[in-house]
Amino acid sequence: MTASLLLLLPISVLMAALIGIAFWWAIFAGQFDEAGGDGGGILLDDDSTHRQPAGTAPPCTCVHEAAHCNPDQQQA
Repeated sequence: MTASLLLLLPISVLMAALIGIAFWWAIFAGQFDEAGGDGGGILLDDDSTHRQPAGTAPPCTCVHEAAHCNPDQQQA
């Protein structure tokens, strides 16, 4: 049991020091600057890939009554 403590204690202290150094570097390297801005950008992003040119009708998505989607055959 003593041999395992002599091995594991220095390893755990070294790992804690490495984690602390990495965290310190991340803070001063600007890794945490504007943390809320990037997450909000994902929510406000427009993911639509089907953009209609100005002045054109959207495509018909009707299944049963496709005639009323055609702008040339609109009912009065």
